[in-house]
Amino acid sequence: MGLLSNRVGKESLKAGDHIYSWRTAYIYAHHGIYIGDHKVVHFTRRGQEVGTGTVLDLLLVSSGPARPRVPCPTCTPPKDDHGVVASCLDCFLSGGILYRFEYSVSPAHFLTKARGGTCTLAVADPDDIVIHRAKFLLNNGFGCYNVFKNNCEDFAIYCKTGLLVLDQRSIGQGGQAVSIVGGPLAAVLSSPLRLVTTNLYGMAATAVGVYCASRYAADIGSGMRRDVVKVSVEDLTGRLAAGVLKVMEPLSLPAIVS
Repeated sequence: MGLLSNRVGKESLKAGDHIYSWRTAYIYAHHGIYIGDHKVVHFTRRGQEVGTGTVLDLLLVSSGPARPRVPCPTCTPPKDDHGVVASCLDCFLSGGILYRFEYSVSPAHFLTKARGGTCTLAVADPDDIVIHRAKFLLNNGFGCYNVFKNNCEDFAIYCKTGLLVLDQRSIGQGGQAVSIVGGPLAAVLSSPLRLVTTNLYGMAATAVGVYCASRYAADIGSGMRRDVVKVSVEDLTGRLAAGVLKVMEPLSLPAIVS
């Protein structure tokens, strides 16, 4: 995959890949785990799920699975009690382009990806473990959907790494959620620096620097987050059901290096 694009062909996919496809004029991407046999497991908005509670819900509604006029004969019918579903690859893409999410990227490579939600510094687990997590959550759920704290990218990253952000006062591990908030936040944070420079280019460079720093610090694999834990999928679903996930003690995670 190139520096500017993670686009791949269907023939290059292997079971355990984290894939995504952009929605709504590249405003948002929908993520999932390819499990082989033209099937994708993904976490999607459903009736009981929670969105942002803002006008963004109108923009992000197309991140859900495709709903063709004629039911797809190969897709697993969705369950009503949670938003983890299995779809064929074509329904998952919904006419969009296929991309593969990158893991274990170097800090330099991470920062060249100006748009979040395409890569992470975190290390992926073996493919068989990834597939096990995805299939287990297909039958047991991943909690309630929230675009900023528990979304499709968070689901896919958890399946790949077993890492979870437990501090629900902050944004989840998903890079695209950080991008949605990080751009405006960088502009706000950099505004006091107008006292230092009134040069338009200098202000723009400062805003970009603040944005990149916030993305790096927020990445689940950066080693800078103290709210990240490694949770087995069996333990995760049990704690979700009991409502006690938030009291788990964080693990000490080493910094990820290139």
